[in-house]
Amino acid sequence: MPQLYHLWLPVCPTEVYSRLYFALMFSAVSLFHYLFLLHFTIFIIFFLPKIFSLDLGGISAIVLNGYDAVKECLVHQSEIFADRPSLPLFKKLTNMGGLLNSKYGRGWTEHRKLAVNTFRIFGYGQRSFEHKISEESIFFLDAIDTYKGRPFDLKHLITNAVSNITNLIIFGERFTYEDTEFQHMIEIFSENIELAASASVFLYNAFPWIGILPFGKHQQLFKNAAEVYDFLHELIERVSENRKPQSPRHFVDAYLDEMDCNENDPESTYSRENLIFSVGELIIAGTETTTNVLRWAVLFMALYPNIQGQVQKEIDLVIGPNKMPALEEKCKMPYTEAVLHEVLRFCNIAPLGIFHATSKDTVVRGYSIPEGTTVITNLYSVHFDEKYWSNPEVFCPERFLDSSGQFVKKDAFIPFSLGRRHCLGEQLARMEMFLFFTSLLQRFHLCFPHGVIPDLKPRLGMTLQPEPYLICAERR
Repeated sequence: MPQLYHLWLPVCPTEVYSRLYFALMFSAVSLFHYLFLLHFTIFIIFFLPKIFSLDLGGISAIVLNGYDAVKECLVHQSEIFADRPSLPLFKKLTNMGGLLNSKYGRGWTEHRKLAVNTFRIFGYGQRSFEHKISEESIFFLDAIDTYKGRPFDLKHLITNAVSNITNLIIFGERFTYEDTEFQHMIEIFSENIELAASASVFLYNAFPWIGILPFGKHQQLFKNAAEVYDFLHELIERVSENRKPQSPRHFVDAYLDEMDCNENDPESTYSRENLIFSVGELIIAGTETTTNVLRWAVLFMALYPNIQGQVQKEIDLVIGPNKMPALEEKCKMPYTEAVLHEVLRFCNIAPLGIFHATSKDTVVRGYSIPEGTTVITNLYSVHFDEKYWSNPEVFCPERFLDSSGQFVKKDAFIPFSLGRRHCLGEQLARMEMFLFFTSLLQRFHLCFPHGVIPDLKPRLGMTLQPEPYLICAERR
C-alpha cells in the first residue's frame, strides 16, 4: 500500500522535542496563518497531493485538499469520518460532550437529533418564523438609521441582530441591543474564536500540562469559557422557570424534557452540563458564520458599487421600495442569490471547518488511514480549485448564473461542509443572510468614508472575519 505524502518539518531527536519544535515554530504564526499565507495556499492547491499527512506536535493529522478528496471522505465514508479528535482543548472545555465537538456515538446522535428537531419546530419550520426575522431586521435597520449616514462600525449591530434569531430558538426571547451583559458574552465568544487558533493553544494541545501555568492565551480562553458557562447557567435557569413538562417553548425546554424522559437511563448523555455546552456551541455556530458573511457582504458592496447597484435594481424590481423582503421572492432574485453565494465562496468564513477524526481504520485512494487520525478539511482549497472555478481569485457573482441569468448551483460549493456533521443550521443561516442582506440594501446605499478603503486581508482565527472597518449607510 502506498505511503501518504508527509509535509516535512525538520526532524527533532525525540517526540518531546518534536512537539516543542512544532509549538515554538507556531509561536509567531499559527497553523491557520501557516496554511493561509498566500504563497503557501497556492503551494497546497497546486503542488501538494489531494491528501497528505502532517504532524501537529505529536498529533497525527491528514489534510484533505480539493472537492473530490473532501467528498470522498465526508460523503462516501461519512460514518468513518464523523468523529472528532480528542484534543486537550476540547477535553478541557467540554469534556468531549455537548454537540459540535462531541465524539461520534450516542451522545452526538442524541444531541444532533434534538437540535435539528428544535431548529425545525421553533425556527425555520414555523410559518411565523420568517416574520420574526423580518421584525429583527426592522430593529437592525432602525439602529443603523440613528447614524444618519455618518461612518460607523457595523459589527456590533449585525452580531446582535443575527444572534437574536438563534436566541429566539434557544431561549424563546431576544435581547435588546443595549443589553450590556449579553453583548459582553457575545464579545467573549468572538474573542475565543480567535484565541482557539493561537499559538498558545497549539502549545497547550502539545503539552496539556502547561495548563497549570498562570499565563498564556489559553488561560484567557479558559477564563472566558468559565465566565460564559456561569452566564448561560443563570440564563437557562431563568428561561426555564415557568416550564411546563412536555410543552416546550424553546430548545432549553425541549432539552430538559429529554433529561426527564431519560433520567432512569444510566447511558443517557443528557445532562445540565451538556445542556450548557450545547447552548454555548449553538450560539457561537448560529452567530459567528452568518455575522461574518454579512460583514464581508457589506464590505464588498461598498467596494463594488456596480454590483451593489445591480442588487438594488433587482430588489426594486421584485420587492419594491416599501414591502419587507420575503423568502418566497428569493427564487425571483438570481443575482442577489449569486452575490451571497460568491461572498460565501470567496471569503471562506470557516476555511478548515471543524476538525474531524476517523472512528476506525480505513483506506482512502489506496492510502491507509489509522483510527483516531485528525482530519483537516481544507475548504479554502475547494473554493479556489481551478478544476471547478475559473479565475477563482476574482470576486465574480456571475459565476453562479447561467447564460440566461438564472441562478445555478455548483457542486464544489460547500461552505457548510458535507457529510453527517455538516452544519445543522444551514437552512436558518440562508434565511437570515437573504432577509438581512436584502432589507439592508433596500433601505440604504453603502459606501466607505471619503478616501478610505479597508484592508481586505482577513483577521485569522477559527473563522476568517474582516478587520474592523467603518461604513456609511445613506438612505436611498
